[in-house]
Amino acid sequence: MNRRNFLQLAGATAGASVVDTGAVLPQDSKGSPPRKALMKVGTQHGSSNEILEVLCSLGVNNICSSLPSAKMDANWSVEGLTKLRERVESYGIHLDMIPLPLSSAYITRAELPSIMLGQSPQRDRDIDSVCQMIRNASKAGIPAVKYNMSILGVVRSDPTPGRGRSTYSTFVYEKAKHDPPLTEAGPVPPDVYWERITYFLERVVPVANEHKVRIACHPHDPGMPHDKGYRGVHTVLGSVDGLKRFLSIKESPYHGLNFCQGTVSEMLQDPGKEILDVIRYFGSRKKIFNVHFRNIKGRFLNFQETYIDNGDVDMLKAMRVYKEAGYDGMMMPDHVPKIAADPKGYQAFAYTFGYIKALIAAVNAEM
Repeated sequence: MNRRNFLQLAGATAGASVVDTGAVLPQDSKGSPPRKALMKVGTQHGSSNEILEVLCSLGVNNICSSLPSAKMDANWSVEGLTKLRERVESYGIHLDMIPLPLSSAYITRAELPSIMLGQSPQRDRDIDSVCQMIRNASKAGIPAVKYNMSILGVVRSDPTPGRGRSTYSTFVYEKAKHDPPLTEAGPVPPDVYWERITYFLERVVPVANEHKVRIACHPHDPGMPHDKGYRGVHTVLGSVDGLKRFLSIKESPYHGLNFCQGTVSEMLQDPGKEILDVIRYFGSRKKIFNVHFRNIKGRFLNFQETYIDNGDVDMLKAMRVYKEAGYDGMMMPDHVPKIAADPKGYQAFAYTFGYIKALIAAVNAEM
């Protein structure tokens, strides 16, 4: 799509109506929604010097770093985090966020498994370490951290053919392997999962409040059937209602979402129509701290992760809603399709960076 057609598309959809969710959008001094797009392209590729050199050359000036360490050590000290931030900044890049050692890995590969397994007293020691990491991030001048509350990890069935000769990461519930029928965590019904999440939040959110560090949680990817879950685990953060409940457990301006638009789209029956109001709901309440800006084809329990420009969600309309909500964080590529000739995905990510930058420019040009 050339620039003229791209901007014509932006103008043609500028007046598209949206469903009223009752949320109050931020307003400028004249009572209108903000006219300037505040979001910026970002990434979580890593923070090696080689990666930083490429990112700054592509105009990607905001990042989440790679994990400093899987445990509390010198890399998580104030000095270690300060050195990390200063090295990133030496490339003209802002370190917006760092990951906690609470990744999306399957529970046997998790860095701090006791937290999601509910195994005290080890989970208390691990939560104490997470709290100290948050304190040190604040002292090092790093404003946000991201994390997962995962047991299953990211579940997928076999990949499927995509555009050209690429392949798409795919999930079809009926085709996903349920073997063995239970994970190493055993049965985890909703009330048990909520207890473990609440136990964590009640101890961590006050620390985030005190030190003014935003903590951004990723939803469960993908959501599973609400009545039976998957391999004995009920993914309580795999629905929009679940995310709303999660945020209500400890009310705080520093407790929010690493809003994976792709994952949230996977929770919906008609993502192309429904996702805009979901963005509006969380965005207008300032609960979106970071965005994984990716597209899908399909619906709840049956989807493919596509290129940013050929899924079921109109990404220009989505970008417009983030602007309306006054979202000012990073828009990250995530889960790009696989191409044999691009084994590390560098070209696919570069394509997505450019597309995101163009979308931001398009909505910024709208009055």
